Amino acid sequence: MKNLAPDIFRKRLLVEGYFTIPVDEQTLIHFFQHFTTRLSMRTYGAPIVHTTSGEGKEANQGYDAFVPLIDSGIYIAVWSQQQFLSSIIYTCKDFPEAEALSVMQAYFGITETASTLF
Repeated sequence: MKNLAPDIFRKRLLVEGYFTIPVDEQTLIHFFQHFTTRLSMRTYGAPIVHTTSGEGKEANQGYDAFVPLIDSGIYIAVWSQQQFLSSIIYTCKDFPEAEALSVMQAYFGITETASTLF
């Protein structure tokens, strides 16, 4: 991917995986608090969690969640039926990606994961 703005630092970590714990709105809110504390990331607003509430295809039911960071934000999509999540951590400052992946895997009990840094 061409770096269109080399003078602006950006770090993005995409993580996907199959989780083993029950996930609901409170699980996601607590995850954001846990994750940002462990990685010394600062938020400037409360997490926002939306549920599909029966809209759309049954296979796509789950949650969309976001927390704003001082240095950008974290998004998580959850497919409840498949126990699958997809998350992007987007920051304008460096962070330890191996620790970020480890914290996410441990919190959600992720058994199979794929991730990429860009």
